[in-house]
Amino acid sequence: MAGFTNYAFRQIVREFGGAGLLATEMVNARGFVWLDENEAEHPDRLWGVADEPRPLAVQIWDNDPPTLAKVGRRLVEEYGVSVVDINFGCPVRQVTQKAHSGSYLLSQPGRMGAIIEQVVAACAPTPVTAKIRLGCTRDQINAIDIAQVVEGSGAAALTVHGRTAADMFRGSADWDRIAEIKPYLKRIPLIGNGDLDSAEKVLDAFRRYPVDGVMIARACLNKPWLFAQAAAAVRGLPVPPDPTLEEERELLLYHFKLVCERFGTKKAAVLMRKYACCYAQGRPGAREFRKHVAVIESVEDFHEIVERYFPRSS
Repeated sequence: MAGFTNYAFRQIVREFGGAGLLATEMVNARGFVWLDENEAEHPDRLWGVADEPRPLAVQIWDNDPPTLAKVGRRLVEEYGVSVVDINFGCPVRQVTQKAHSGSYLLSQPGRMGAIIEQVVAACAPTPVTAKIRLGCTRDQINAIDIAQVVEGSGAAALTVHGRTAADMFRGSADWDRIAEIKPYLKRIPLIGNGDLDSAEKVLDAFRRYPVDGVMIARACLNKPWLFAQAAAAVRGLPVPPDPTLEEERELLLYHFKLVCERFGTKKAAVLMRKYACCYAQGRPGAREFRKHVAVIESVEDFHEIVERYFPRSS
């Protein structure tokens, strides 16, 4: 979700409603400290955090307990965040192999425990949570053991993505494996994550598996209204329909406006390439729109391409 779920996107999700807890993009703790020591602007991934509505979680990553504890405390004291979440699930090579963080740490439960203990102590009484995967590989699934480390170290909740680090995002999330963890947690809630791309799948997850909550991630990038639909389904209420193409087009323009307000029009135009490609996905004409919007250079380009190529209802 890094590079996508910034303040602008979170604002859109919040306006649709339905999400119980929003989370920022994950923040590199060591990078945060460097920026602070060099009196540079704090990471763009913290854009809007100080002032946006609560509850709000900030997710941090690194492999050094004191550094993570220091940043966690800063987030609590200066930003007033609702939850500090530690990422032990990211499978991206830059985080795992180069920085020995994220899901790399699933092979080092002792260090994970030390990280959680120090962050919990530094952030108290603000809750600290952890996000993991099933293990490093299919031959090294150790989520049950890791879950007990997470709980024993003082975390307030555990989120489990139903793939291993080696899986990346291939194949299907294994919700049966997620469910196996529940009996081993005595105090904290279990939150399931993976492949929840419709209100029906969210409802099915609650019906079939002993999870206390669910996390929606990649599926919301082209459906920021998914949370509202899922919340309605869980409550037994009518599920709101997807927006019309005209409504989605207006949403895209609103998204661009929010990004412009933060980054200025020139930088926003380039940033909107990836955001805009999430819109109209699965609709007739979406591929042609993506082809053109992926190379925009200016505000004028953006508006012209949206006007000419964004799919319209027949």
